[in-house]
Amino acid sequence: MEAVVAERPWEAIKANAGASELKPVEVEVIQFFVQFAAAVGQPRSVAEIYGLLFVSAKPLPMDTVIERLKLSKGSASQGLKYLQDLGAVHTVYVASDRRTHFEAVAELRKLAGRFLRRQILTHFEDSATRMDRIAAQTRTLSGEQRKHILERIKLLRRWERTGRRILPFVVKMLDGD
Repeated sequence: MEAVVAERPWEAIKANAGASELKPVEVEVIQFFVQFAAAVGQPRSVAEIYGLLFVSAKPLPMDTVIERLKLSKGSASQGLKYLQDLGAVHTVYVASDRRTHFEAVAELRKLAGRFLRRQILTHFEDSATRMDRIAAQTRTLSGEQRKHILERIKLLRRWERTGRRILPFVVKMLDGD
């Protein structure tokens, strides 16, 4: 389901009809986040949700997000959960409304720190094992090809060591702790 949402043309968002039509400024802000999300490999629907909440002057319930962005309930629910887990969105109490309302967190340092911790640092956990597996697979190769790949493995191990040393400091700086 997510792949279908992620590949729908942006013009479809611009062409929403009815009372929930997105304003041009909303479309531009959402597009800004969609382009950024594409650059860092995040789903389009997540960027659309964050962009809408970011530009909204008041917290929005999930059904409004669904209606305004023409998302499925599943995509909206998954996207909001992902954004909450990332710390990019939090829930807000709205008096006399039983629905859960969402608001974008606009603190870049904290968002960047959480993103690095969740998306980058977790990938280092199995990198040494993966490098060992890759090195073992070179035994079947011969000559220049094996030499080339072993050199690349050395380079990857250096990158991994550097990342393990530097990224925790970057995350700590961004978190402000």
